[in-house]
Amino acid sequence: MATADEGQLSNQPVDPRKAKMAAECFRRGNEAIPKANWDYAIEMYTTASKMVPDNLMFRQTLRATEQKKYGGNGSGAKLAGMRLMSVRTRIKKARMSKQWQVVNDTAEEGLIINPWDPQLNADVGEACRELGYQEVAIFGYEESLKADPTNAEINEALAEILEERGEYKRATECWERILKASPLNGRARSKIAALQTESVIDRGGYRGADSTQNVLADTEMARRLGRGQEADAPGMSAEKDLIHQIRKEPENKDLYLKLADLYRRDGELQKAEVQITKALEVSGGNINIREMLEDVQLDMMRQSLTIAKEMATQTPDDPALKQRAGELARELIKREIEIFTRRIDRYPADMRLKFELATRQMRLKNWQAAIPLLQISRQDPRLKAEALTYLGKCFTYDGKIPLARRQFEAAVPEVSFDSNPDLFRDLHYSLGRICEELKDVPAAEKYYQEVLGVDYGYRDTVQRLDRLQTGASPNAT
Repeated sequence: MATADEGQLSNQPVDPRKAKMAAECFRRGNEAIPKANWDYAIEMYTTASKMVPDNLMFRQTLRATEQKKYGGNGSGAKLAGMRLMSVRTRIKKARMSKQWQVVNDTAEEGLIINPWDPQLNADVGEACRELGYQEVAIFGYEESLKADPTNAEINEALAEILEERGEYKRATECWERILKASPLNGRARSKIAALQTESVIDRGGYRGADSTQNVLADTEMARRLGRGQEADAPGMSAEKDLIHQIRKEPENKDLYLKLADLYRRDGELQKAEVQITKALEVSGGNINIREMLEDVQLDMMRQSLTIAKEMATQTPDDPALKQRAGELARELIKREIEIFTRRIDRYPADMRLKFELATRQMRLKNWQAAIPLLQISRQDPRLKAEALTYLGKCFTYDGKIPLARRQFEAAVPEVSFDSNPDLFRDLHYSLGRICEELKDVPAAEKYYQEVLGVDYGYRDTVQRLDRLQTGASPNAT
């Protein structure tokens, strides 16, 4: 029977025989994917995950396959709620006695029925955190947050792990989500400020130093001694340890992926790209790894665009820099459209993908391509408000003004200023403009007043409302 002592398991070396068996199960699972033999693939991936429970790639592939089994429907098997009742009861009992391995295994059992279940994914996160499997714990919490991004308890648990790992930026993002959902949360504000301070201290090497002079002296001494480039002993550098393991196991794609994840978290995207490319080659073209490579390449393009925009802003007299930023922006959008279109074919029930693709089509003014995507994505309650608002914009630009008004008005009950102030302002201002064009003055006044009630200086709302109330002829809209 599992006990609280299982928290020490992650510090023990993996049995080579188990590792070999896990790799074989994983290989068999991969072979089942092209045949759409989902149940067998899930069985193999589950076995591999049990044998090597801290292997992130095993868990990620297992979850992706479970989701694919249900065609990305977001809800899993039929009557999943009823079928999961006994699972939740067993998890609750195991948690009370701190049997974390049992919690993990039972939650994974439930995720076969509904891989999107936020509580079960959070259960995996909690259990793996207690067991010391931090990477898998982070994955579990992040999967849970996909269904409920503002869940304060899950965000806080994830933030604590990330802070322990020194990932202050990602930890800050968790607290920012909490603060956005609850603006009066003083603890969230305090943690954000503290993490920002920790980040500065960590980057500058100030921890433990008596003065800036000592920091510089320590840094210079480390440089002269060659420290920071080479680890003095195993365990002192995660990067060097992984490189050493790769030399011993060049056919183990998981090692390349772990190294890539390390580089990616540190912002070294080019190095991450190299490692994922090697993992892709070793795997024989695994589609999940190919998507990881695409994600990193998109991040690299976004990084280049950010730099180009900053350079153009800093040197406004150089038109070539502005032109280059524009070219990079167009290249990025086209690449995103290509990748998102392909992924929609693979994950047809993923509404977020459809929504993201629609927004890219809108940037290229492809209104008729964006409209059907938004009409589908508005079925997701989490996307409904934004999808309806963007639909209104598409119909407006496409010259279908009455249709645009209907979409905007349908979005109004879905949007509050507290939950999404930017969308609230934009939606009501857009409705005011539409009603003004349709000569519905009372409605236009109403929507402009809603905007001014929360932001008196928003765009030209004051001037437009004044013209309507005085009966002056408006400028061209």
